[in-house]
Amino acid sequence: MLGAMSLPAQTPDVRKSERYPLLAGRFKNTVLRALDAAALARLDLRPVTFELEHEIEFPGSAVDYLYFVEEGMASMTNTFEDGSQVEVGMFGYESVIGVSALMGTKRSLNRVYTQIAGYGYSSPVEAARAEFRRGGLFQTLALRYVQTQLVQAIQSAGCNATHNFEQRLARWLLICADRAHCETFRMSHEFLSEMLGSTRSTVSVTAAALKHERLIEYTRGVIHILDAKGLERRSCECYGIIKHHLDSVAEFDGGMTA
Repeated sequence: MLGAMSLPAQTPDVRKSERYPLLAGRFKNTVLRALDAAALARLDLRPVTFELEHEIEFPGSAVDYLYFVEEGMASMTNTFEDGSQVEVGMFGYESVIGVSALMGTKRSLNRVYTQIAGYGYSSPVEAARAEFRRGGLFQTLALRYVQTQLVQAIQSAGCNATHNFEQRLARWLLICADRAHCETFRMSHEFLSEMLGSTRSTVSVTAAALKHERLIEYTRGVIHILDAKGLERRSCECYGIIKHHLDSVAEFDGGMTA
């Protein structure tokens, strides 16, 4: 994996010569799918490719684009002086990467990079800010997504302080699979230990236990979830809470409902 402080942010491959059909309701991304054709046109969307371990944001780098993930998954991490890092957020098909720029942020505070390759769309930050200032549906959904990010961060912090590592690993794998719409992905033990703030040996022992129970398969750095329901039973209530809010960005109006 790339060193935590080794590279500035890089703009993902923006294919300026081609566009996917920008048809309202045809997107996988939750926010884009809810917008009408006029709003999509004002966002000046361009298709982008998210390569594995590609830097999207880096601490101190200018936020020039917002990104909407269609497929794949990216992580937001806090990076420390010694180069170590820990995950503080996750971006999948519900996400707006760079959403803080709509509230005035000019430079990124965190590292954001791709963990599962995929594709999506970019919007120049000024076009996105102009659409946000119109006060329509895009503004509403962007603010809902900010609230969802806060819920995810708060719940994850509580989970890390309260629940055992097996529960936390199960929760992380399930959310990763949900956000990427994929049950097979490449993850090293070293990476998992960094994301979850643990040691590599703890990850190895816990992953081996889940593998022994036939909940996951793990071979040469590739994880395959064999039994999502069984893995959910080994997780904690935090998975359901985070999943509910991430799945409900377009409809979210408050707390959990019965």
